[in-house]
Amino acid sequence: MHRMPIINPMQHDRRSQPPLSSNGNRRSIREPDVTSVKDATADIEADSWAATLTPRLAQFAAVARYEHVTRAAARLGMPQSTLSRSMARLEQDLGVALFARHGRTVSLTAAGRTFLASVERALSEVDRAAESVRADADPGAGKVAFGFLHTMGSETVPELIRAFRADHPRVRFQLIQNYGEAMLERLRAGELDLCLTSPVPDAPDLVARRLDEQKLRLVVPDAHPLAGRKRIRLAEAATELFVTLEPGYGLRRITDKLCAEAGFTPRIAFEGEDPETLRGMVAAGLGVGLLPPPAVPRPGVVELTVTAPRAVREIGVAWLDGHPDTPPVAAFKRFLLSRRGQLLLHR
Repeated sequence: MHRMPIINPMQHDRRSQPPLSSNGNRRSIREPDVTSVKDATADIEADSWAATLTPRLAQFAAVARYEHVTRAAARLGMPQSTLSRSMARLEQDLGVALFARHGRTVSLTAAGRTFLASVERALSEVDRAAESVRADADPGAGKVAFGFLHTMGSETVPELIRAFRADHPRVRFQLIQNYGEAMLERLRAGELDLCLTSPVPDAPDLVARRLDEQKLRLVVPDAHPLAGRKRIRLAEAATELFVTLEPGYGLRRITDKLCAEAGFTPRIAFEGEDPETLRGMVAAGLGVGLLPPPAVPRPGVVELTVTAPRAVREIGVAWLDGHPDTPPVAAFKRFLLSRRGQLLLHR
């Protein structure tokens, strides 16, 4: 693993010259920086401008605002002599005079005014970034980035959030619907705090807890010979054409597993990304499918209880192991875990 060099604030001798370029040559102040944004942000070296100048930018802005080192030092809560040395070092590092001195007062040079405009924008961005992350972590009004399966979106998730917000009315949610593997990748990337998924993942970098299970039904067209039945063994559908979710979806893996347990490999007629779309294809007579219950009954289909093998999918919540929770995330996690066995509207 690459380690970022540690900056020793006492080592000022090298900073009296412009920073080194990537090939080891001293970089001119006016030389265009051809480093890509990606390269510039990937690793801040100890001799980069960012590492060299950042600690003194707010001090520079204060001196420029007050045009008086002593007043600026009092505002910053630091000794005047320390601030004076810091500004001298800043000018030395840049190789440019930023201030014209007039006794105890100072004024900006043309270079100083140019530099100040960019510094104020940079400091404003830092302030906004800090306020944003503080707001997201606010216990009463912070943000939870929450992922869930498409099939959880019409009833389960709205009901969960409604119940949670009864006690946390100002907590905000960023809601992401996706299939299981994609959500786990976003969890690992830090884009999600928590996700509801199925199957419940078993991975060393994740923590997962089973919350509930959902019965799957064999859905057939209402004109199908099996439509008069209420229950069926899955092996009785071995000769049928199936409509399923695409490979990579958790429900597809469960379908393949249950069919294998029933002694056959399903013949796939159509693959899709949304269970309700598949239910519509069943209604159109294009195949049968193993699907979770619909939010609203769908005309044109009959849903049969599968008696063997046991056709269910487990629903669980997952999060990144070792990832610290903000107060709103911790509160919502506790809430989800308290709903074990009561997560779904069972039909």
